Amino acid sequence: MKLQVKFSLYNAVTKIAIILVLGAIILFSLDRLAYNQLDNRLIKKKNKIIKNLNDNEIDSLLNKEQSFTDYNILKEEFIVLTDIPDNQKDSTAKVFTEKREIEGDIEVYRILNYKFSYHTNWYNLEIGETMTALQSIKNSIRFYMLIVLVAALLITLVADFTFSNFLLKPFYRIIDKKINLVDDPTHYNYQNIPTSTSDFKILDNSINSLMRKINTLFALEKQFIANVSHELLTPISILSTRFENMLNTPGIPIEHENKLYASLKTLNRLKVIINSLLLISKVENNQYLKTEEISLKQEIDDIYEDLEDRIADKNISYSANLSKDFHFTGNKALIHTLLINIINNAIKYNVDSGAITITDNTENEHYVLTISDTGSGMSAALVENAFDRFKRGNSEENGFGLGLAIVQSIARFHKIDVDIKSEENKGTNISLSFLK
Repeated sequence: MKLQVKFSLYNAVTKIAIILVLGAIILFSLDRLAYNQLDNRLIKKKNKIIKNLNDNEIDSLLNKEQSFTDYNILKEEFIVLTDIPDNQKDSTAKVFTEKREIEGDIEVYRILNYKFSYHTNWYNLEIGETMTALQSIKNSIRFYMLIVLVAALLITLVADFTFSNFLLKPFYRIIDKKINLVDDPTHYNYQNIPTSTSDFKILDNSINSLMRKINTLFALEKQFIANVSHELLTPISILSTRFENMLNTPGIPIEHENKLYASLKTLNRLKVIINSLLLISKVENNQYLKTEEISLKQEIDDIYEDLEDRIADKNISYSANLSKDFHFTGNKALIHTLLINIINNAIKYNVDSGAITITDNTENEHYVLTISDTGSGMSAALVENAFDRFKRGNSEENGFGLGLAIVQSIARFHKIDVDIKSEENKGTNISLSFLK
C-alpha cells in the first residue's frame, strides 16, 4: 500500500473517530439544549407578560374563552391565567412537560407554571408550547448536522489526499528517477530532485551516494572482466597451439593422445566463456557503434541457413511467419548474435520432432518479434534468473549460462525489451519489443 494512501486512511480514521465522538456528544446534548432553549423562551414570555400586566389584561385573560394566542393559528402555544387562593407563600416558577387538552385538542406541551401576586390578589399563569415543534426542530438539527458532518468528512478526505499527494510528490519522483528508471549505473543522473522537505533531501543524497559506490564497483567489475579476458586469451592460444603440435608428433601413445584431445576441448570451452564475457563487457562499456540499417527478416533468414543442419538433425519443424520486414538502426553483428543465441537455445532445449515458430505483431507503437519453441521449458524460478550469468535453463545440457546474459546486454544496448514466458515440458516464448 502506498504511503500516500496510508496517510489518507489514517487521517480518515482519526477524523471519523473525532466526528463520531463529537456527533454523539451533540446528539446526547441536543435534548438538553433544546429544552433549555425552550425554557428560556417561556421565561422571557412570562417576564414580558408580568411586565406589561394591568387590570384590563388580567380581566381579558381571566374571561378569555380562547386560550391560544391570536397570532398562533396552529395552536402551538397557549396562555392561561387563573385566579387562585390568596394564602400563597411566595412566587414560584416551575417548568414541566405534560399532556394538556386545550379547546378540545390534546397535545404534549412544555409548560411554565408561575404563581404571582398582583394588587393583593394571587394568580396562576401557565404558558405552554407544544413539543411537536420542538421534536421537528430536533429532527431538522440532527439531519442537517449529519449532512454537515459527512460533507466535512469528505472535504477533509479530499484535502488530505491532495495535500499528501503534493507532499509526497518529490518522494515518488526520487523513487522513479533515481531507482525505477535506472537500468545502467553509468547513465545515472545525480542531480537532486527539488524539494523543501529535509527528509526527502536526505533520501535523495543517500541514494546518490549509494549509486556512486555502485557505479564505481560496476566499472571496476567490467574493467576486471575485460582485462582478465584479454590476459587469459593469450595463454589459452599458446596452450592450444602446443597441444596441437604435440598431437602432430609421430608415435604418440594413444592414451596421451586422448588426454591431449580432452585438454584441447577444455581449452576451447574456456575460450568460448572468455569470448562471451569479453563480448558482454564490450557491449556494456558501449564499445560498439549503432549505425547500420538492419532488416530483422533478413537476419532471421541468414540464421536459418546457418542452423538448418542442426534443425534437420532433430527433425524440428521451423516456421518464420513475419507480417512485415521491420528495419531499425543498430549494430548488425550484435543483433545477429542476439537472435542466433535465442534460436540456438530453441534448438538445443527442444524435443525431437518439436517445433520452432517465429511470429510478429504490433503492440502500442512497438514491433514485437516472438520466438517460440516446444522444448523442455523452464520453471518460474529459472525464468526469474534467466538473465543471470552462468545459470542454465537445463542443467543436463552442455553450456555455460551466458547465452541469455549476452541477449540481455545486447538488448539493453539497443533499447529492446525482452520478455520470457515459459512452462516446464511445454516450451518457451521469448518476445523482443522494438520501438517503432
